[in-house]
Amino acid sequence: MPFPIVQIYEIQTPDEARAVIGLGVEHIGSVVTSCDNRHDPVIRETVSVVRKMGAVSSLIPLYSNPEAVFDTLAYYRPHIVHFCDWLDGRNSISVDAALQLQAAVKQRFPEVYIMRSIPIGQKGDANSEAILALAARMEPQSDYFLTDTMVVGPGGAANDEQPVVGFVGITGLPCDWSVAAQLVDRSRIPVILAGGISPENVAEGIRQVRPFGVDSCTCTNAVDKSGHPIRFEKDLERIKALVSETHRAAGMP
Repeated sequence: MPFPIVQIYEIQTPDEARAVIGLGVEHIGSVVTSCDNRHDPVIRETVSVVRKMGAVSSLIPLYSNPEAVFDTLAYYRPHIVHFCDWLDGRNSISVDAALQLQAAVKQRFPEVYIMRSIPIGQKGDANSEAILALAARMEPQSDYFLTDTMVVGPGGAANDEQPVVGFVGITGLPCDWSVAAQLVDRSRIPVILAGGISPENVAEGIRQVRPFGVDSCTCTNAVDKSGHPIRFEKDLERIKALVSETHRAAGMP
């Protein structure tokens, strides 16, 4: 597999999966947005297509109820389950619950890898000591880390300030790459760089952070007439450019 790999979220249909894999994307990310409606046959077919085409499927459930998560994994059978719930390292209860869930997933679904988002503020807003301490706690029950941008408001970081309350991601803003680089250096598991990754900045992100891979969602979405990203609608030309810039940064043909 080329280094660094490219991961693209939010791919929700088989046709989208085929298109982005054809552009050279190795990890295909899909999102299950509702616990109540978690059995989506279109997304299941998307995961199946990804597997058949030899790529890697990554699935985010936007809920953390253990039985619902287990049911989700049994239904979709992705390669990776990706947990991106907002964790405050100062709250041992929430971190312990996340660790318990990940341990249970490993026990019930040993074939499924676990990706854990590590929230990092933008440059100047990231507490590297706290972030690295949280990552150290999560590492024994994780197979991948993904750095993603945490919104920090005037009162500090809070889960109700994130674009999706209770979760980290889809800000379209870069995290503090110096902290992400420290995470890469400290971690014994692969780290994927996310948070505002675009064709315009991916090469510099790779140069500064040296991640296992890069991930893009918001900055490879199509945009509306006002220039705002459209969720769950991808811009294939921007994905093509992102893959090209990633390969260029890695010195690949």
